[in-house]
Amino acid sequence: MNTNLLLPYTFRKWGWIIFAPSFILGVLVLFLNVEFDWLGKKVFTIYAGSGLKILNDADTGQFFSFISGNYTQTFAGILCLVSLMMIAFSKEKTEDEFIWRTRMDSLLWATYINYFILIFCFLFFFDFEFLYIMIFNMFTILIIFILRFNYILYKERKNMPYEK
Repeated sequence: MNTNLLLPYTFRKWGWIIFAPSFILGVLVLFLNVEFDWLGKKVFTIYAGSGLKILNDADTGQFFSFISGNYTQTFAGILCLVSLMMIAFSKEKTEDEFIWRTRMDSLLWATYINYFILIFCFLFFFDFEFLYIMIFNMFTILIIFILRFNYILYKERKNMPYEK
């Protein structure tokens, strides 16, 4: 069992500390359109134009340019993703075969559920609603993994007899 790619155990605590405020910020940005003025800057973009019509002759979009924008949404999303990765991919206090197997099973389980949800959304959501689904989809695989992995560990620890 090779755990070299896992983060140290202490990253889990810092991940939760970062996740709580970044999740709240993400909800505020998404549903209440909260933006911080100090994050309003000229932002670099690979393409700025009218949607995905880059092959349209009438499109006046520009490649590799700077536009006026606000980084609040980007800031919240990056903080959420990084903190969830810190929680999901940090070592346990004791890493053994059971933990390794549970981690792999939970990741596979989370991947299956995530893609079943995505297939369902491909079939029944369209336009901007689908765009929001894709935004949420970036986070769901990590959230499902964290929930299942910790639930299995909780159940196993609950069933273990105490050693004296």
